[in-house]
Amino acid sequence: MTSRMKDLLLVLTLTLALGHCSHVDAKTHRSREVTREFQRLHPCPSTGKRTGACPGYIKDHVKPLACGGPDSVSNLQWQTKRAAKEKDKWERKSCSK
Repeated sequence: MTSRMKDLLLVLTLTLALGHCSHVDAKTHRSREVTREFQRLHPCPSTGKRTGACPGYIKDHVKPLACGGPDSVSNLQWQTKRAAKEKDKWERKSCSK
C-alpha cells in the first residue's frame, strides 16, 4: 500500500469516525504530492509557472476535505485569496451541520 493510499484511508476513517466536519483534521491530511501535481497540470494564473508560489491565489478544494471531499487533483481549483475567505465562511456554516 502506497503512502498516498494510507493517507486516503486515514482521512476516510476519520471522516466516518467523526461523522461531522473538522477543519483541524482537514488541514492535517492534505497531500503535498496532490497539490504539486495540480500545479503541474494547471499553472499558476498570476505567473504561469508550474511550480513555486502563486501570488494572490491559493489551491482550494472544491468540495472541502472537512465535508468529505477527496484530496485529489480533480477536486482542486485555483481561487483568489479574497474568494477563498468568502468560501471559508460558507463552508464553516455548511459543514458544521
